[in-house]
This record gives sequence, structure tokens and C-alpha cells, in this order.
Amino acid sequence: MMTTTEMTGVYDTLLCIPGMSEQVKIDLRVSRKQVLLLSQVIERGLSIKPGENEFTFLDVVSKESAVELASLAGDCLEKAGLTELSKKLKLLNVRKL
Repeated sequence: MMTTTEMTGVYDTLLCIPGMSEQVKIDLRVSRKQVLLLSQVIERGLSIKPGENEFTFLDVVSKESAVELASLAGDCLEKAGLTELSKKLKLLNVRKL
């Protein structure tokens, strides 16, 4: 198994490949259920602090990339008409804690 330092080097190299910053168009049809789940997975992944657990991909991405990923999750929720539902689910989780 690779160490965290080695994994960071691999992902850093992959992210520097020419063309990785280019925009791509993806025509994707998914259920609202999948949009809601995907947005929650993205938000949960972004909430993990570097070094808390094992190596994560987000340990090597820039802050700007993380913000773009969070924005993507928000855009998906908005297009699926699930923004309010997602906010209410977050409130339930906060109250639960």
C-alpha cells in the first residue's frame, strides 16, 4: 500500500496533466434521488479535514477546486429542484446532533 506522501504525489501529477483544467460538457440524466445522494456525498467529502482519516483525494486539490465541486453539487440540486429539501435535511441533521 502506498503512503500518504506517495498518494499525494500521484494525484498531484494526475491533476497537472495538460488539459485537466479544460471544461467538458456532460449530458447526464439521473434521478432526483441520485442527485440528492451525490450532493450529500460531495458535501460530506468536503467536510473532512486533511489528515483526519486516511488519505483522501481532497488532500491534494486546491481550495478553488473544492469550491467548484461544492458549487457543482449546489447547481445539481438547483436543477433538480431539491435545494430546499437539501437545506431542510441539513437542519434535521444539525438538530439531531
